[in-house]
Amino acid sequence: MIPFDFVYCRPDTLREAADAFKRYQGKNKKAVCYGGGSEIITMCRAGSIHPDAVVDIKGIPECGILEKDDCFLTIGAACTLSRITESKLFPLLGLACGRVADHTNQCRITLGGNLCGTVIYRETSLPLLLSDAEVTVGGPDGMRRVPFQNIFDGRVRLREGEWIVQAHIPVWALQARHAHIKKTAQEKIDYPLVNVTAIWKEDVLRAAFSGICSRPFRSRRVEAVLNDRGLPPEIRAEKAAGLLPEPPYHDVEGSGEYRAFVFKNTLCELLEAWQNDRV
Repeated sequence: MIPFDFVYCRPDTLREAADAFKRYQGKNKKAVCYGGGSEIITMCRAGSIHPDAVVDIKGIPECGILEKDDCFLTIGAACTLSRITESKLFPLLGLACGRVADHTNQCRITLGGNLCGTVIYRETSLPLLLSDAEVTVGGPDGMRRVPFQNIFDGRVRLREGEWIVQAHIPVWALQARHAHIKKTAQEKIDYPLVNVTAIWKEDVLRAAFSGICSRPFRSRRVEAVLNDRGLPPEIRAEKAAGLLPEPPYHDVEGSGEYRAFVFKNTLCELLEAWQNDRV
């Protein structure tokens, strides 16, 4: 049970949703976007957030779309992780979705919720960073479509009252060679000590990471090292570990030193698989 009152809105259109955010913004009240709701409900119960209004976007058709045309796969922000996985339209994203929490929660957690939530790993962001994905964003000032990397720097950065409506993945990425390696401390469904996600475009490796630092990231400097096939995998992994954007993350799941050790071993695993045509 949530121990305070709030207004619940379930708009049928993007315009109605934008008007709701604008209305509460004008009253200097806090409105939050609700998709699957698992994190919002937990945080409200714990007293971590105290919204005045909740705007449920599940009834908006554009937020539930999952379809492919000649140029892009479009995924609505309210699509659940399980639906994305089961569609098999973007296998790399499906792998990422299938390793977040357990199946019960994957049926509730949405793409938008994972991208915009407070849990620092945001694992669905990695395939989007690697695939040149774009996102459509809605808000009081209308709709805009931007490269995902332009609004993501470890977390989604949006204007006041905006929310993610859809993600658009170019079709080249849907069947591209890819790899997804997630190392956890205990269980398969645990938070990642290290998550290494990779995709190849024209035999050039792109890689993005979660768990090793306090935020997900893609680094062109790290990719340049990983693509230097004149060096053995262990040297490339060692050099890449020295190019992290911040010191390795430390928490109860694992120390920074241990995460760095797992990171280098995981990179070696990826590079050796590439070298030996196992990926």
